[in-house]
Amino acid sequence: MQIVIYIAIFLISAVIFTFVGMAIRKKTAESKIGSAEKEAKKIIERAQSEAETRKKEEIVKAKEEIINARKDLDNEVRERRSEVQQQERRLLQKEENLEYKMEQMENKNRDLDNKRQDLENKKKEIENTLEKQMQELQRISGLSKEDAKNLLLAELDKQLSLEKANLIRSQENKAKEESVKNAKKIISYAIQKCAADHTAETTVSIVTLPNDEMKGRIIGREGRNIRTLETLTGVDLIIDDTPEAVVISGFDALRREVARIALEKLMEDGRIHPAKIEEMVEKAKEEVAETIKEEGERACLETGVIGLDSDIVNLLGKLKYRTSYGQNVLNHSIEVSNLARIMADELGLDQQLARRAGLLHDIGKSLDHDVEGTHVQIGVDILKKYKENPLVINAVEAHHGDVEPQTMEAVLVAAADAISASRPGARRETLENYIKRLEKLESIADSFTGVEKSYAIQAGREVRIIVKPDKITDADMTILARDVAKKVEEEMEYPGQIKVNIIRETRVTDYAK
Repeated sequence: MQIVIYIAIFLISAVIFTFVGMAIRKKTAESKIGSAEKEAKKIIERAQSEAETRKKEEIVKAKEEIINARKDLDNEVRERRSEVQQQERRLLQKEENLEYKMEQMENKNRDLDNKRQDLENKKKEIENTLEKQMQELQRISGLSKEDAKNLLLAELDKQLSLEKANLIRSQENKAKEESVKNAKKIISYAIQKCAADHTAETTVSIVTLPNDEMKGRIIGREGRNIRTLETLTGVDLIIDDTPEAVVISGFDALRREVARIALEKLMEDGRIHPAKIEEMVEKAKEEVAETIKEEGERACLETGVIGLDSDIVNLLGKLKYRTSYGQNVLNHSIEVSNLARIMADELGLDQQLARRAGLLHDIGKSLDHDVEGTHVQIGVDILKKYKENPLVINAVEAHHGDVEPQTMEAVLVAAADAISASRPGARRETLENYIKRLEKLESIADSFTGVEKSYAIQAGREVRIIVKPDKITDADMTILARDVAKKVEEEMEYPGQIKVNIIRETRVTDYAK
């Protein structure tokens, strides 16, 4: 029973303590909530105060910016107003000056009209006076006006005949001197304006190999691959000890190019056998044909020549693979066209005719390996076949002196051809031919009587001849120079021209003892 009582007391005490604890916690929470609310109010009030302060500061700043902007605007308006006032003053001053000048012009015009009228009156008076004097002179002399004029002119003609002859001779000499100077000036100007690079064309092409193993694949079993390639292209393949390189040798640049492209395509494909070689050679020929067409169109575009037949354009493109003394004929033709056009422009001649004839002047060289005849005759036949302008055909036919030029443009084409061919570095010869040509030039000079010694200089473009003064007189020197030049023309072939320089001097030596 006591235990029950204790338990009941314990339970009652627990309930009482629970309620008391809850009341205490409630009061504690209420006090915390109240303090938090007070703190929140303080924070809100502080934030509102700061916001008001910031608001006032921003308003003050905005007002200051507005005031500054207004000041700047006022200053700009004052400056603009000042500029406008200055412009107005200048305009007013200009108007005043114009009005003053107009008044002066009107006054001058009135004065001129008055003077013109006075002159007309005086002219009439003079004419009347002259008429009267003429009638009086005719009456006194007994000659009419026409008879007197004819008599006077006849007398003057007798007196001035010698002076006219001297004047004509002087003017002719002057014209020759000026023409030579002008010609040199025009040629120099054309050469400077048409500055072209020169590259020596060779008879071999080099193809780089990826490795030395490729040489064996190109040769093939028992040499069948290399024989097939040489047979199809008409070139020689030189496979020597040069590392990673094959030399393609042949005098036909077109064949060398086909062989080079075919060989590069074979190495790129990797399969090298006779059937594949035939396929790649055909593709290379098609590619070269396309290149020929593009090169012909490029030449026409660079020179501004239009309206050519497509066959002629292709023949022009073939000149890319044709050389003359090592000079590329297509580049030479383009250069001749530009030189002729520049000189025609300087002389006021037909530029289109000059540039067209210059471009086509060596067209025959594209077929001279396949057709009999000189390149000049072949070119003329080609142009006649395609109904080219007769003046162009004449210029092509006359550029080596085969016929007389009919136009000045034809003369310019011949001059441009000589300039392009004789430029230093434009053409080259092999060392053997070069030495033989120099020796032959000296031997021709030494064959004449009275020549002491001769020297070929300037890469064979000049021969300097020293003569014996006791056998060759000053008058004989001119004849000797002409005879040497004529014999050189008859017996030698050379690009450009060769200068014959004769030297005659007398030396007297004595010794003081």
